[in-house]
Amino acid sequence: MAAILLIEDDPLVRRGLQLALARHGHDVRTAETGEDGLREFHSATPDLVVLDLMLPGIDGIEVCRRIRQAGTAPVVMLTARGDDFDIVGGLAAGADDYVVKPVQPTVLDARIRAVLRRGNGVTDGVRAHRDLRIDTVALTVTLHGEQVMLTPTELRLLLTLSRAPGRVFSRQQLLEEVWEHDYLGDSRLVDNCVQRLRAKIEASPASPEYVQTVRGFGYRFGPV
Repeated sequence: MAAILLIEDDPLVRRGLQLALARHGHDVRTAETGEDGLREFHSATPDLVVLDLMLPGIDGIEVCRRIRQAGTAPVVMLTARGDDFDIVGGLAAGADDYVVKPVQPTVLDARIRAVLRRGNGVTDGVRAHRDLRIDTVALTVTLHGEQVMLTPTELRLLLTLSRAPGRVFSRQQLLEEVWEHDYLGDSRLVDNCVQRLRAKIEASPASPEYVQTVRGFGYRFGPV
């Protein structure tokens, strides 16, 4: 069972998803505006946030950005249109996944469980790469001795790349290993997560030392 915060302004959708997710075993709190959602997030400390993009007042992208600044709880965003601009904006703001409405509760539950699994099932040990240390037991990352706060998806991406320094992973391979779904080749999930990860661990994200782009192929963890 996961503690989930559902931020959705449509009362019928909100109530329907709350009841459906509760039937799947989750403890679901709800909020109908961005402001209420942020207050609930800070008071309830949920395991995951399901966030509608189209909210009155503070919109979903800004809510996602503030949630990401405040903690590491994963965010699954809901978008009614499947519009590329909305999806890219939400991913850039820090969302871990997205679902286009209307969505079947069983599908949403599966995506929630997949997101929550991403921080689990890693191998033991500490991986040290120059000034970056990745503890795969405690699931912590430190840079220059200071802890780096990563979302579960960012951590899973870093763990996947760093297990084989120098190996090139295609975007599709990363989708399958990190997101655990095909997503019909939607590489935006990978590219946006890489950008967020670089912003946290690279001295110069434009010239990355750790998460490097291999043009035309994918990404690799920089050789030590």
